[in-house]
Amino acid sequence: MSRVAKKPIALPKGVELNIQADSVSVKGPKGTLSAAKPAGVEIKLEDGVATLSPADPSQIAITGTLRAILANMVQGVSQGFERKLELVGVGYRAAMQGKDLSLSLGFSHPVVFQAPEGVSLATPTQTEVLVSGADKQAVGQAAAKIRAFRPPEPYKGKGVKYSDETIIRKEAKKA
Repeated sequence: MSRVAKKPIALPKGVELNIQADSVSVKGPKGTLSAAKPAGVEIKLEDGVATLSPADPSQIAITGTLRAILANMVQGVSQGFERKLELVGVGYRAAMQGKDLSLSLGFSHPVVFQAPEGVSLATPTQTEVLVSGADKQAVGQAAAKIRAFRPPEPYKGKGVKYSDETIIRKEAKKA
């Protein structure tokens, strides 16, 4: 059986796991998340610990996947997820306009990004954007969309990059 699927999921205080026939929902202080439950996976909840097991050996892979999704949902509703982006370049800056993010990225026009449902944006400084929320996939997708407006280029390193990302630099042509 999958090693990931065997690992139990500990539920912190204030987090509830609700198991339906075809879905699983997790409720906590940061919100409520739900995911579809495949038919061949059994979820048992006892003493604040959830364990997953496949109904038959062909469901081992999906059991591990569902366990990882549930663990991310539990972490999301209890602690939340965040991605930090940095704007590198002369004149590159970010500012909040209500709930929208306005980016100056060297184009002739400002780029406006609307935060999706369940994701909050913040700009601690003019060159930093903080994307946070309970859903790991939504936070990562929103951060990727913001980065895609001006990905970092390898010659000068200008663009929007993740804070933990290192840009592999290239040497320019010699004259």
